[in-house]
Amino acid sequence: MFAAGGLFLTAAALAVVQPSAPPEPVFQARQTLDLPPLGAQAGHDAAPYIAATRIRRGDTVADLLNRLGVNEDGLLTFLTHDERARSIYKLYPGRTVQAALDDQGRMVWLRYTHTPGATGKSGIESSWLEVRPAADGGFSAQERTIAAARETRIAEGEITSSLFGAADQAQVPDAITMEMVDILGSRIDFLKDLRKGDRFRIVYDAYMHDGEEVGTGHIRALEFINHGKTYSAVWFQNGQEPGGYYDFSGASLKGAFLRTAIKFTRISSGFGMRMHPIHKQWIGHKGVDYAAPAGTPIHATADGTVEFIGQQNGYGNVIILKNFGKYSTLYAHQSRFAKGLKKGDRVQQGQLIGYVGSTGWATGPHLHYEFRIDKRPVDPLSVDLPVARTLEAADRKAFQAVVARYQPQIELMARLQDSRIQVAQQ
Repeated sequence: MFAAGGLFLTAAALAVVQPSAPPEPVFQARQTLDLPPLGAQAGHDAAPYIAATRIRRGDTVADLLNRLGVNEDGLLTFLTHDERARSIYKLYPGRTVQAALDDQGRMVWLRYTHTPGATGKSGIESSWLEVRPAADGGFSAQERTIAAARETRIAEGEITSSLFGAADQAQVPDAITMEMVDILGSRIDFLKDLRKGDRFRIVYDAYMHDGEEVGTGHIRALEFINHGKTYSAVWFQNGQEPGGYYDFSGASLKGAFLRTAIKFTRISSGFGMRMHPIHKQWIGHKGVDYAAPAGTPIHATADGTVEFIGQQNGYGNVIILKNFGKYSTLYAHQSRFAKGLKKGDRVQQGQLIGYVGSTGWATGPHLHYEFRIDKRPVDPLSVDLPVARTLEAADRKAFQAVVARYQPQIELMARLQDSRIQVAQQ
């Protein structure tokens, strides 16, 4: 184990990306007990045979039981219908499922640590599922609460076929991979721009219990090399102010505005003059309409304050947010608002504010979205969106201290990765 700057590096955490993923191994262990005298052994059960397997992407519960050698009649039905046992269907790639078998191959117990729960004093409190055969010939399921301690882990990988393939090779949890995409999504198009040979290095939090990762935290810092260009990110929060991700120079990675407030299926009406579907006359359209099923979540496109929430003529149920400076945004025709939201509330970019509907002058469910500069509507699809605000001068010293904590870990991974590549090329 190597310790530097309070971070711990283990061989398992720093995985090397190979051209193709080897089959996931089934881990086996035998519990060792002191043997009694030979004469006393008759009639005593042998120590259970313990098998363990890691969950792979695309696995089913039946796949896991098959790899563990568990074939108890009625077990799969019990796992499907029992209220407690159903938690085994929360399958997270990389987690471990264990089974103990007696000398006749019968299951003694089945164990799985599933979704972490609330954060406790010592870290995250997780639930551990244990299933055992019952005296009546069926099965019983129990859950135990365990406290998981937070650890900082590092991992690096190289793209050979896909981002998730490389992340799996590096034993990076799916949640961390998705967070990496979210953090750098404004800089890298992960659908179109990835190339073979691109590399990533990540420092992230994991929650551990008895040497097993039972929960995933968040990314602390990362570096991604795409097309030879290096992108960096580090989480920074100073005091009670909202935190965010910045590159190592202090530039925010969050755009000041999102282009859209929903994941829309199509634009049903653009900005400008149009034939109004209700009034049947040419009227200037002050925003963009996004057709979407009723109930689709609507998210704030930028930080702001609720200036108006309620009903307004043709807008129906509408929210107007006063964003920073001269900018404001409007979200109309909502079916309902986010619970508890009221005038004067502060909202953050991406926060749920309401749901798509067809209130007001609307012929069907959609979101009418307006982007305003000095209260004048402009086309949200073509306007040059303002850049995110940078760090205040007063925050710079604290920010540099955070960078100094994590950047050496990134640099260490880079040196080790380069050394392995040089050895492989010799």
